[in-house]
Amino acid sequence: MRRGLTHLLTLTAVALLLAPATARADGYFSPWVAANTNSTFDSGRAGFGFNAGAMGAGIIGGEVDLGYAPSFFGSTAKFGNNSFVDVMGNVILGVPVGGTYGASFRPFVTAGVGLMRTQMDGGSLVNVSSSHNDWGWNAGVGAMGFFNDHVGVRGDVRYLRNIVNNSTTSTIDLAEGGFHFWRASIGVVLR
Repeated sequence: MRRGLTHLLTLTAVALLLAPATARADGYFSPWVAANTNSTFDSGRAGFGFNAGAMGAGIIGGEVDLGYAPSFFGSTAKFGNNSFVDVMGNVILGVPVGGTYGASFRPFVTAGVGLMRTQMDGGSLVNVSSSHNDWGWNAGVGAMGFFNDHVGVRGDVRYLRNIVNNSTTSTIDLAEGGFHFWRASIGVVLR
């Protein structure tokens, strides 16, 4: 009995060693800087963050987007200490022109949902402290260009909007909120 088990374990180990390697996702990490624009508040507020994700066969995948914009609503004199934070889970679709290794170019579209947090602490125009956590969504287009197997540049433009939950006990109504803006970002991408 022990001898049969030893043979089985040996054959299993040999089969695993000779089996073809499994396909791996094309993972990446991209820190970025951005300009945020909207029509309600001061335009062109800076932000920063990162995207991290993976794409199977370089075509479809998922990513996490984390963004932070200090003084998002305007100067601290008018709005006090204020900021915006988003954490989104996205689906990304891209076409790897030139392949998934070496120098290549990958245009993509992305969309997803997540959390959006706004915060204001006083100021001459707003003399109250306020913070809101809302669900939100984002959608955008962009491109990644790689110089070699591991380093490249990524840029995208995306639209972000909050979702207001107008739910009652008998119905669920997720309406678009009034808070929305565009973000244009650029950064290095590492894979």
